[in-house]
Amino acid sequence: MFDHFLWSVVIVPPLAVIVVRLLADRLAPGRAASVVAWSAVTVAVTSTINLLLLSAHALAQVPAVGRLLGWSASVVAADTAGVEWVPWVSLALLAGGLVSVGRRWRQQRRVLAMVPVGGPGGLVVVPDEAPRAFAVPGDPGHVVVTTGMRGLLTDQQFEALLAHENAHLAERHHRLARAAELAVAAHPALWWVGKHVDYLIERAADERAASDLGSRKTLAHAIGVAALAGAGSPFAAALHAAVPGGVVPRRVAHLLRPQPRVAPAVFVLLPALVALSSVVWTGEAALDLAELMVAAWR
Repeated sequence: MFDHFLWSVVIVPPLAVIVVRLLADRLAPGRAASVVAWSAVTVAVTSTINLLLLSAHALAQVPAVGRLLGWSASVVAADTAGVEWVPWVSLALLAGGLVSVGRRWRQQRRVLAMVPVGGPGGLVVVPDEAPRAFAVPGDPGHVVVTTGMRGLLTDQQFEALLAHENAHLAERHHRLARAAELAVAAHPALWWVGKHVDYLIERAADERAASDLGSRKTLAHAIGVAALAGAGSPFAAALHAAVPGGVVPRRVAHLLRPQPRVAPAVFVLLPALVALSSVVWTGEAALDLAELMVAAWR
């Protein structure tokens, strides 16, 4: 089972990072965000399942467990001869990953509980001098804007900001962002993929808002003003709002030039194929463990 550990836990996550990095800015952002996010989730889940299988292998090779359940622990242990550390390391990694995912899940729930409830028209204006604006998912979702942010923007720029945040709500980008966060929590090697999902959903919201407004320049100016004025907000950062950061200049640059040609849609399948390979190997790992346990019972 060492080869399955090597592929699904060690190789595939960094490989997914490489594929996504090579395709950055070459794909339509909306479609790419969905494929990259769910590919990351698939990689994280299959990696976790592999760790679970190897953890079961570790416990099955304990002599006391073998005597209790009626199989040969020595037969199970012989399967990983030479790499005896792998099952036990997998058990530790599994425990750490589950704790990390649980913490991230609770953090997401706490952040959502802290934000203001929606008001009429889907807009909540909060009396606060700090310049902040972010979309809050829900049924229905709404946009929160502080008076500090509103005072910095012209009417056109404010309309552009609302169009961007409403695009997040319409496309349900919070689901992709939260899924990618949980994938990163499960496997830290996916960190860059998770950050790129954030970038792609911002780009997707930019493109939809620019289309709705009919002016890419107005939206670019609004993003620039909001980014320069806003400080890092715990609400906005966790809810993936338009906050300042290293990707803002790239977003503005995309908006200030004609809509670029993108690579053929087939290239968006590359991250999915990497994830699918891990699914196949995980299935084989489960079969191998089942065959091993049958042999150990003989």
